[in-house]
Amino acid sequence: MPVASVVLGVSAGIAVYKSCELLRLFTESGHDVRVVPTRDALRFVGEPTWAALSGNPVTTEVWESVHEVPHVRIGQRADLVVVAPATADVLAKAAHGLAGDLLTNTLLTARCPVVFAPAMHTEMWEHPATRANVATLRARGAVVIEPAVGRLTGADTGPGRLPDPAEIFEICRRVLVRGVLAGRALDLAGRHVVISAGGTREVIDPVRFIGNRSSGLQGYALARTAVARGAEVTLVSANVALPDPAGVKVVRVESARELREAVLDAAGVGPDGADAVVMAAAVADFRPDRRSDTKIKKSSAEPDPIRLVKNPDVLAELGSLRRDALERGGREPYPRVIVGFAAETDDVLANGRAKLARKGCDLLVVNQVGEGLGFGTPDNAAVVLRADGGAVEIQRGPKEDLADVVWDLVAERLS
Repeated sequence: MPVASVVLGVSAGIAVYKSCELLRLFTESGHDVRVVPTRDALRFVGEPTWAALSGNPVTTEVWESVHEVPHVRIGQRADLVVVAPATADVLAKAAHGLAGDLLTNTLLTARCPVVFAPAMHTEMWEHPATRANVATLRARGAVVIEPAVGRLTGADTGPGRLPDPAEIFEICRRVLVRGVLAGRALDLAGRHVVISAGGTREVIDPVRFIGNRSSGLQGYALARTAVARGAEVTLVSANVALPDPAGVKVVRVESARELREAVLDAAGVGPDGADAVVMAAAVADFRPDRRSDTKIKKSSAEPDPIRLVKNPDVLAELGSLRRDALERGGREPYPRVIVGFAAETDDVLANGRAKLARKGCDLLVVNQVGEGLGFGTPDNAAVVLRADGGAVEIQRGPKEDLADVVWDLVAERLS
């Protein structure tokens, strides 16, 4: 990622203390950060803290250092503006073009990617006025991250919590890679995408299960990169020990049948369905035909064999449902794009092409797995097979880079 000039806008909310960690992540990555707080934000964390952590002067007013024209220059020179936390008040001012302080002036003059990380009480986040302001900002090309669900001020709990600073940073990192610095737009803005991640588990008894080695890293990378490109993201997560990506609705499941139900519910079929479904999870092909309600004890006798039965084929079912909807007279099938993943140990491309033909998906990401390959590693390599017979090879690199190539191909089909 190139070194960038970043403006960190900070508005007045109890979550301001978390923005100190976000600032540290930016500066330790080599970025030059200018903190622009609102006047009331300094009631939570003072100017000396921001100045010391950023190494740059801090002010809330347009009337300081007037000869440098800060209300124009700060926004003009920025490669990224991120507002975290973004209160309902700041979102409203940004949506309506108000410019009463240095932060709102900066938002008006910035011509770079802008990311808002809202934090407020649930009632404020769900109010029609706030939802309309968020829709306006997104329509103008800003990334507005969905807040996390959790403990708020006092005893309240619900959507409105500031996402983890490390996850906000990851979204900003991908925005920088794909934003103005790379000459790319938010090509998934207004799209709803569903992603499955991780590995399913099939219960044998209360302490044992049949599982696989999938860590969920690739699916979570797909989710982060989709948010950074403006998408609304639902992530069906199977047994993953990773923090929730910022701005993503996470649905947790365990078994293949639970994953099927969650994916079909989120994806839908018809005009209200998802624009794209990416099945990156490693779904168990088989499950025990019955489970023991008590732990199976070890004895001197050989254990009874475990009889396996087939699990539902979620990817094939998605393709079949879409095909049936189209045959019934639908003008356009939903989900519009279906992407499968194939983890293979041998005859990778041959097995991949056979799977593509069986499943009815538009794209199939085929990668070789084994010791040090695919599962649990930070990098990946793959070949994306297309239903039209084409293929795109992705060289080994970070899983986020592979995710961006997948979304490039999805966006191409959606457009």
